[in-house]
Amino acid sequence: MNKTLPIGLSHLSQPPIGRPTHSATHSAAHPSFQEELVKAQATLRQEELHFSQHAHKRLSERGIQLSEQEIDQLNEAVDKVASKGGQQSVIMMRDLAFVVNIPNKTVITAMQGEQMKENIFTNIDSAMFV
Repeated sequence: MNKTLPIGLSHLSQPPIGRPTHSATHSAAHPSFQEELVKAQATLRQEELHFSQHAHKRLSERGIQLSEQEIDQLNEAVDKVASKGGQQSVIMMRDLAFVVNIPNKTVITAMQGEQMKENIFTNIDSAMFV
């Protein structure tokens, strides 16, 4: 007993097999391009080392200038401290000290040589010498 189907696809309630519906392409398992772009941009922002306003002010007041290579070294040091679970760190490079919030990759303040004497670093859970 063969059942006869009408000609055409108008009788089908779902699209033909192999053609996903619009809602299927934007499910939680398959994020949209926009969602992926926003996630990638957030990741890039997290990967860049930032200097707080306070740190910029201290660098300027103290005449501290960093080369691109030194910034790269500082960024690598932050990554190493992060891999060991550090949260707030003092990173020493040459005669410079940088207090860095590791999860936010933000330099909070910077000082050099003589300014470090008699200074007390508080709320620091790690230190690294570069």
